[in-house]
Amino acid sequence: MPPVISVIIPVYAVEAYLGGCLDSILGQAPASAEVIAVDDASPDGCGALLDARAAGDPRLRVVHLAENAGPGHARNAGLDHATGEYVWFVDADDLVADGAFAAITARLERDRPDLLLIDYVDLFPDGRTAPSAGRALLSPRQPTFTLAEHPQVIHRTMTSWSKVIRRDFLDGLKLPFPAGIHEDVALTCAMLLGAERIGALPRVCYQYRRDRPGSFMTTPSRGQLSIFDSYEKVFGLLDEREPPPPVRAAVFERAIWHYTTVLQAGRRGGLVPRQQRREFFARMHADFIRFRPPGYRHPPGPRGIKFRLVERNAYWTYTVLEPINELRVLLTRASTRTP
Repeated sequence: MPPVISVIIPVYAVEAYLGGCLDSILGQAPASAEVIAVDDASPDGCGALLDARAAGDPRLRVVHLAENAGPGHARNAGLDHATGEYVWFVDADDLVADGAFAAITARLERDRPDLLLIDYVDLFPDGRTAPSAGRALLSPRQPTFTLAEHPQVIHRTMTSWSKVIRRDFLDGLKLPFPAGIHEDVALTCAMLLGAERIGALPRVCYQYRRDRPGSFMTTPSRGQLSIFDSYEKVFGLLDEREPPPPVRAAVFERAIWHYTTVLQAGRRGGLVPRQQRREFFARMHADFIRFRPPGYRHPPGPRGIKFRLVERNAYWTYTVLEPINELRVLLTRASTRTP
């Protein structure tokens, strides 16, 4: 029989973390599990480490790519080799929480969802953790639901690792992971829009490593502007599928908020290089005007203030207020971290 879950791990330049990731998976995965690690032409010792581990563990299969093409391409390559009923894309620098396999498998076998959303914690370099944002959204009243029935679930993270996906459902979408940064966004939204049965598991199953040096998501670059291309595809999907107005409003709000989190100054000067920040803000404003749903109402509190500034294209006011809001966020995050 095929495995219930195929774990797919794109691997590139994470030798210091890869062993821990593999231990967290293979230390709890059943004998029938399938773990596919895709060496994306990693320049360090990841390829050799994977081969050595695979030689002693039949659950682990290694795919070596001749040229580096990014995590999206590596995920697609792993998916081509997967045989499990479900697939779970795990990043090679992160960790799977103890007991996650058993909890996820039990929920999959009970509810048979197209898509299972799992909870996670942020893992910081000092070893401390913080709960995920919007964790309350993982406790809907019914075992499975659609996005139309629970549109606010769009505010969970747009990452592929936070979801376990029925492989036939994913194949049916005919949307491979694209190249570049923010490659998860359009496919995540397509999955949420297309799923007839979404499940949610309010149990921590994953530890997401924050602030890792060298990570795409901590490195300022012009490539961060690709987030606009990702959401353009998302709004195109909305036009094709014509979901109920609450879904369109929730997706719009998620997009604008996602833009602001990429832009925000933070302690390292933000993900957008300083010389591109004004351009980034102008594109935020243009998308706000272009995609705003009829009758849209701003959210309350600091988020609503940010949205109004984006709507008015008030870049300089935004840059003055942003560090104040960032300090508030950091203080809140620090108060919720656990050892």
